[in-house]
Amino acid sequence: MRIAGIVLCGGMSSRMGLPKATLPFGPELMIERVLRLLGQAVDSLVVVAAPDQELPELPAAVTIARDRHEGFGPLEGLHAGLTAIRDQADAAYVTGCDVPLLEPGFVRYLIDCLEGHQIAVPFDGKFYQPLATVYRTNILSELETLLREGHRRPVSLYGIVDTHRVPIEQLKTRDPELETLANLNSPEDYFAAVQRAGFEVPPEIRRALTA
Repeated sequence: MRIAGIVLCGGMSSRMGLPKATLPFGPELMIERVLRLLGQAVDSLVVVAAPDQELPELPAAVTIARDRHEGFGPLEGLHAGLTAIRDQADAAYVTGCDVPLLEPGFVRYLIDCLEGHQIAVPFDGKFYQPLATVYRTNILSELETLLREGHRRPVSLYGIVDTHRVPIEQLKTRDPELETLANLNSPEDYFAAVQRAGFEVPPEIRRALTA
């Protein structure tokens, strides 16, 4: 089974103030780091961006896909990503561009959990993690139906296709602190993640984020 990695790459975060994908993270940009780590667990990589979003120069092997419609949420990004890889991969691990502490072992374990299912999603008994989930490409028709009906969130899929809800506790065997799920939604999140990784935030970036 061939597995792709799809990185949904939004533009501006209302709380961050700068595009998260291009924030520096040690010697790399955030999106470069996420792609490098995710690439250790999958066979190919796709970045999904908004129609007019500017991206940094990425490795030639990375496929760039674009949302058909801006502002339609992560379900639209999932559609664009799965469409881009449907002839080359059986399934894809989908994440955001703001998870620089991603653990490849977490991704590989979740891929193994897919087995005969169409989706494998982390679940804590109450909340899902739709941007740390494995989706088969054969859900595209159901996905398109949901988009036509006005749905915007991947969680809408879980009640209509064969979904394996993977207990969060199982995933701690590969990622004890669940750092793969630590997406960065504020400057404080970013500063803490950079420090945890042993790097420093460039002074000009810190000033821009705290102005």
